[in-house]
Amino acid sequence: MKIGSREFDTLNNCYVMGILNVTPDSFSDGGKFNSLDAALKRTEQMIKEGVDILDIGGESTRPGYTKISDEEEIERTAGIIEKIRRNFDIPVSIDTYKFKVAEAAIKAGADLINDIWGLKYDCGEMAKLIAESGAACCLMHNRDNTDYNSFFADLIKDMKSTLSIAASAGIKSDKIMIDPGVGFGKTYENNLEAIKRVDEFGAELGYPVLLGTSRKSVIGLTLDIPANERVEGTIATTVIGVMKGVSFVRVHDVKENVRAIKMTQAVMRG
Repeated sequence: MKIGSREFDTLNNCYVMGILNVTPDSFSDGGKFNSLDAALKRTEQMIKEGVDILDIGGESTRPGYTKISDEEEIERTAGIIEKIRRNFDIPVSIDTYKFKVAEAAIKAGADLINDIWGLKYDCGEMAKLIAESGAACCLMHNRDNTDYNSFFADLIKDMKSTLSIAASAGIKSDKIMIDPGVGFGKTYENNLEAIKRVDEFGAELGYPVLLGTSRKSVIGLTLDIPANERVEGTIATTVIGVMKGVSFVRVHDVKENVRAIKMTQAVMRG
């Protein structure tokens, strides 16, 4: 899979997408990196730690988040993307479900659109933008409820609907990765099942998989700990993901996860 100018061997490796939230209210790191200098320093640090893709978010999507306008989200993200592209050689992702924000991010230099609503938030504008721009995309499973008849079967059905939207818009299949959406539109038990069956998720749909569990509530509920103490739980899910064939993990703690992936792959390769 090609993202920006870099080729990713999604069949044989697992890569790290590092989270850079330029928001005042994200659930675990809100306000830490929402100035230009802080964002650039954090980018430099993550690159030293081995990050492969930088994912920039301008609106928190934590439970109960406050939605902001397109203009405010663009103001938070576009300038930082442009500055990062000017100073660092790394693929950049924009974490947004709004096509106007994605459009501004692509103009600023973003290589990938990370859409938490899997092209279903609007009436096709996001899908059209991705197809016309040639950008890569991560399409996540999401719902505004947890009313499943059979969770895993419905998860696959929902994602097939997303992939149909992508195909109809003309998004090339080699530009797509998929995400089961841990923490979005799922109960605690659903989240555990999504992680446990992430290999089946990828096999059923036939695309590279991104697993995003970093510091999420499924870890907090399991271990009964706050967001800033969930690195070990995140690493556990990363190791499980690598062993089940995921191609990307999206994390806050880059160094720790890069090391865990390297060790896991060494053991798997013998």
